[in-house]
This record gives sequence, structure tokens and C-alpha cells, in this order.
Amino acid sequence: MDIGDSPEEAAFRAEARAWLEANAQRRDPAKRHKQASTDVEQDVHARACQEWQRVLYDGGWAGLTWPKRFGGRGGTPWQAAIFAEEQNKFDVAVGAFAVAHGMVAPTLMMHGTDDQRGHLDAMLRGDDIWCQLFSEPEAGSDLANIGTRAVLDGDEWVINGQKVWTSGAQHSVYAILLARTDPDAPKHAGITYFILDMRSPGIEVRPLRQITGVAHFNEVFLTDVRIPVANVVGDVNGGWKIAHTTLSNERALIGGGNTAWSMQELIAMARHFGRTNDPIVRQGIAKAHSRAAVLQYMGYRMRTSISRGEMPGVVASTMKLFYARHWAATTALALSIQGADGVLWGDSALDDGLWQQTFCGQYAVRLGGGTDEIQGNVIGERALGLPREPALDRDLPWRETRGSGR
Repeated sequence: MDIGDSPEEAAFRAEARAWLEANAQRRDPAKRHKQASTDVEQDVHARACQEWQRVLYDGGWAGLTWPKRFGGRGGTPWQAAIFAEEQNKFDVAVGAFAVAHGMVAPTLMMHGTDDQRGHLDAMLRGDDIWCQLFSEPEAGSDLANIGTRAVLDGDEWVINGQKVWTSGAQHSVYAILLARTDPDAPKHAGITYFILDMRSPGIEVRPLRQITGVAHFNEVFLTDVRIPVANVVGDVNGGWKIAHTTLSNERALIGGGNTAWSMQELIAMARHFGRTNDPIVRQGIAKAHSRAAVLQYMGYRMRTSISRGEMPGVVASTMKLFYARHWAATTALALSIQGADGVLWGDSALDDGLWQQTFCGQYAVRLGGGTDEIQGNVIGERALGLPREPALDRDLPWRETRGSGR
């Protein structure tokens, strides 16, 4: 594992910082970033993300780790991590392209056709936001149990079904979609991976209002939606293998994400409420600091693996699980520091209720990209060599399983 900046990386950091200083405003460290909490604010945020992505593209800083043949800079994962660390110090909008850049692009680079890879440049320019249509009401943790059907009709596939927990669907131009193309095959074997134009007739996006009051997620209904056969990624009925590439990158993306707070903010909060001499609070902040340090070193390990050309795999699952637990424990600590004020909401609470929103938002982190329990299974089976979880329907035709609704 490599730790710290080498002379070459230090020079790159200085270059990145100088470019950011010339193209963006520094973030005020004493002012927490306000989360988009209304539909209008989310729309504004999405547009701001597109505008900043175009600035990155025009400046030659988009797609830092993408190979040059795909329009990227051909840099290292370390360079991307360094740039992200520096960019986080500036008041710029990011996040709307997490699915496109962190999940779709690596999948298309590995499995897509030349025509499908034609989408990559629009992603880099900031033209097209993407979403992920994987989970369903009856296929969350058991993703292979999806029931959305795709039936071939000439040179098009006709899609009918429902997807749920789709981040950013209301802003997306394209989606990656898993659908069942062979109900007579075992559930893992009859799935195909598609590219879907979200402007197609027959698509209805309904927002899901979360406990935070924000509709970050959506449910998506597909009725007789037509997809050209050219939009199949990989082989028909071979989508499960390709989905693993997407999911592995999703876990790495979530596990390697920035938290919505810093240790300095927790300490400042303890001072604000006069809790700095409370031994329980002091111990809680010390534990949070230790977890943050462990997470940082886990990030070094994952970046080192990626720089060697290795897939994140079980390392991504481990980091994602640790990150989710760190988020839950640290935000609970924040509200405990506030005491009775922790039950306030909105502008009645400290920082306009951002800590309350962050606490409630932990469930998106703990469920997205595979639940905590699923990550535990992955770690147990692939890292520790424990027996696979029993599944009586693994080899049955999907049509005969309980999940098919027969």
C-alpha cells in the first residue's frame, strides 16, 4: 500500500490546485454546504453540475483516469483522488454524474461496442446525465430476482415492468437497465443489460419523497418501451456478469465518497453546545476520528489495487460497509452532542437542520449499492471463504420461483 504524495504526485496536486484557483471560488470552511431540499433546488443543482463538468472538460480535467482513446486524460487513480481532494475545497457542484462516470463509463469501456462507447464523450462534456434501473420492489437485495420483462419484437426489445430507488431519474437522459429476457432460465442466467433512452415513450418517473423531505430517489414505470437491439450491452442473457462490473464500481464509488462533515465540524459543534469537557462526547469524537483515519487508509489500499489494474472486488465491499457504519455512528454522535436540540428540524435547528438531514440520509448509504447485510455476505464468502448463503431457487427456472409471481 502506498501512503502520502510522491514528488510527482505533489507536483500534480500543485497543478490541480492552481487550475482550480483560476476557475472556481474557494469554499468557506466555516459554512456548511446546503443540501438541495426541494425539487427546484435539485434541478438547479443538476444544471450546476452540468456547467461545472463542461468547465472541467474544456480545461482538460474531465475523465482523469479514463484512457486517452476514450477521450480521457489517461491519468492514475491517485491523480483522480488528489484532484477530488483539492476540488472539495472549492464551491463547485458535483454529484449528478456519479452514475455516468463512476458506473456506466467503466462498464461500457469494458463490455460496450464502439457505437455504445460513443456515449462517453457526451458524459465527459456534461451533456447527458445517466441513471441506473436495476432494483425493483421484489428485487432489492436479491437483485437477480428482477421481473421486468424484455420481449424481442423484430429489431427491438419491448420492455414492461417497474424499477425503484432510482437516483436522479428525473434529470437523466439515458439509463442502464436490467431486464429478464429468458424466464425459463435460472434467475441469474436469463438477464440482459440494456442502454435505455429515458426520453422513449412509455416511461413514467415518479419521485419518492424520503424521510429527509427530498425526492432524490424515484420509481420508474416502463410500459411497452422499445429499445433497439443495438442497445444490448454484451450478450443476450449475459447481463448478470456485466452487472457485476457496474456494482463493483458502484460500491467503490460509495465507499470512496466524501462524508458530509469533518472532524473539525464535530469539534466546533461540541464547543457550541459546551460539551468539550464531556468524557462521552470526547470519546465519541476520538472514535469518529479513528474511523475516518481507517477509512482513509482503506482508500489508499483500494486506489493502489486499481492502479495495478485490479478490480476493487471485495475491497470495495469492505470499504463500502465500513463507510456506511462510520456514517451511521458519526451522525448519531452529532445529534447526541446537540442534546434536545437534536430533535429540531429545518431553520429551527443548528446549520438549518443539515445534521438532522445527514443523520436521516444514512439509509441511502446503507442500502444503496447493496445493503450492509449483502456486503457482509460478500465479505464472508469471497474474503473469508465461508459457505455461500443457502438459496433453494438458484438453479430453478425463474418462472418456477416464488419471485416470479406465478
